[in-house]
Amino acid sequence: MGLDVGWALRWLALSAQAMAEHREELIELDRPIGDSDHGENMDRGFKAVIVKIAETPPETPGAALKLTAMTLMSKVGGAAGPLYGTAFLRAATALGDTADVDATTLATALQAARDGIVARGKAEPGDKTMVDAWTPAIEAAAAEAAHGDVRKVLLAAAEAAEAGAVSTDPMLARKGRASYLGERSIGHRDPGAVSSALILRAAAGASE
Repeated sequence: MGLDVGWALRWLALSAQAMAEHREELIELDRPIGDSDHGENMDRGFKAVIVKIAETPPETPGAALKLTAMTLMSKVGGAAGPLYGTAFLRAATALGDTADVDATTLATALQAARDGIVARGKAEPGDKTMVDAWTPAIEAAAAEAAHGDVRKVLLAAAEAAEAGAVSTDPMLARKGRASYLGERSIGHRDPGAVSSALILRAAAGASE
């Protein structure tokens, strides 16, 4: 059994809930190495997504993710809006009009999201960005997809993303505002990697 639009809507609702609950944490993570606005931006962006979905209920998972992409691009400031907007848009394109998403299509969509972030932000693994959460996530998802269980694909992605976010602690930032700090960026967790892990954990939670 695959993932339908109900799953996508639960995912977005849980993502909005996670951004609200972790708003202050994300702000505090962003304070030493960014503009201190990541939590506020993500919370505002996903609140807007929920409003848009209520106004125009999507009929497929891809349509839900496309609506999310457009909303985040218009409502989220800083680098996060374009990066997450591109990620959701690429994932939506990969899903197309599919009403029932299987494990292989899901893994492909997650990879498309990661590739969109890389294309937009020009970051690579090890640069201390959200790519450090997304890259292990898509690798874990691809490995699990062969077994055909969509929920296990999402769980594997979430767990890998969480570990990837933690792995940014000792990294030297090479992209974004944090890179201006040089050695002082070491020892801080990347807020974008943390919000990415929260979003992927929400995707897994929505499949329960």
